[in-house]
Amino acid sequence: MSGSYDDSVGVEVSSDSFWEVGNYKRTVKRIDDGHRLCNDLMNCIHERARIEKVYAQQLTEWSKRWKQLVEKGPQYGTVEKAWHAVMSEAEKVSELHLDVKCALMNEDFEKIKNWQKEAFHKQMIGGFKETKEAEDGYRKAQKPWAKKLKEVEAAKKAYHAACKEEKLAISREMNSKADPALNPEQLKKLQDKVEKSKQDVLKTKEKYEKSLKDLDNSTPQYMENMEQVFEQCQQFEEKRLRFFREVLLEVQKHLDLSNVASYKNIYRELEQNIKTADAIEDLRWFRANHGPGMSMNWPQFEEWSADLNRTLSRREKKKASDGVTLTGVNQTGDQASQHTKHSSNLSVPSNTVQSLQSSYNPFEDEDDTGSTVSEKEDNKIKNVSSSEKNQSYPTEWSDEESNNPFSSTDANGDTNPFDEDASPGMEVRVRALYDYEGQEHDELSFKAGDELTKTEDEDEQGWCKGRLDNGQVGLYPANYVEAIQ
Repeated sequence: MSGSYDDSVGVEVSSDSFWEVGNYKRTVKRIDDGHRLCNDLMNCIHERARIEKVYAQQLTEWSKRWKQLVEKGPQYGTVEKAWHAVMSEAEKVSELHLDVKCALMNEDFEKIKNWQKEAFHKQMIGGFKETKEAEDGYRKAQKPWAKKLKEVEAAKKAYHAACKEEKLAISREMNSKADPALNPEQLKKLQDKVEKSKQDVLKTKEKYEKSLKDLDNSTPQYMENMEQVFEQCQQFEEKRLRFFREVLLEVQKHLDLSNVASYKNIYRELEQNIKTADAIEDLRWFRANHGPGMSMNWPQFEEWSADLNRTLSRREKKKASDGVTLTGVNQTGDQASQHTKHSSNLSVPSNTVQSLQSSYNPFEDEDDTGSTVSEKEDNKIKNVSSSEKNQSYPTEWSDEESNNPFSSTDANGDTNPFDEDASPGMEVRVRALYDYEGQEHDELSFKAGDELTKTEDEDEQGWCKGRLDNGQVGLYPANYVEAIQ
């Protein structure tokens, strides 16, 4: 009987099997993990929705800023419209991304939140009802089999102990036979001990085998009960997995703008707007509005008339060694009155001035003394071209003529040259976008946010004429202000 015993049999070998007592906890933990995964998915969607919102806001801000810059910039014509179409695309895409944000939060996020609330029920003492039900089910399924397993372990332990005792008794008996000093009575006790240990081995073995057989008989029922509880947990987890798949498909639909008809239309429209940009058309427009295509009142011979009642304004004469400074020169006729910052200085020869001082001076405006020009003669006043204003005449001339219209009361510019030629019919309130410091005496200075009155529209060089609230009149860059709505 001693040959059936092995020391290694008594060593417990750990097992990771689901069927081991207590190893069902991994499937129970999956229920708690499912609740946490719902929170993780909601956080994931919430962060994406926030990104969509920020992106939409940035697109809108970018579009608004660049629309203003393009409008105030030098670009014109169909290319300007194409450029504006790019900003319009950003605004439309911004709206779509705001729709994505709303769909993620109002549909997907709320759907997960509601499903989690319906699937997981919290207990008063903590934890979830579904977790407790799963644990109770596994414990109930394992209890009978675990009890029998415990009996088997006890019987095995007793059997192994009896085998060990038998082995020791036999060893003592063998040693006593070789000892001559041992009396027969002691030897008899050792032999009885061996016999008794053999009987104990037989009894414990029988009991061990019986308990093991009972355990084997109960194993099928144990497996059936455990699988039943496991399938319940599987069904609960299957619902969560299928729900997550459904939600993620909806998220994909909300994020995928390629299947949105309006999204495709945005870029189809953008492509059309860009393709409509026509360089030839833009050049033709520029020629007609700012080039040789512009109308011009060319000078014509004018007969002197005694009925021409006009009193020229007289200014104080000033000496000029190298020439005279022309300020506030107006253009009249078909074009609106234009002021050019770079036309403030002009050297004119004396013979030219003398020719200008005929029956009337075509450059003289209505002055503060009430002098007027008849409508008939106003229509005949000649324009001064920009080439003439920028041309320097080398011949010196004298301003001693009594009717010199170019003489000024202050050569240093104390008298504002724009007081006489402001157009009283057009005044628009504007607000400064940026700080501007006047570089010349005929320029205004203001800070961003200041309000002033525009008295003349933008000229070809991009300058407007305006009046500050303190009464000062002068030029300023047109793209430094915006109209007050």
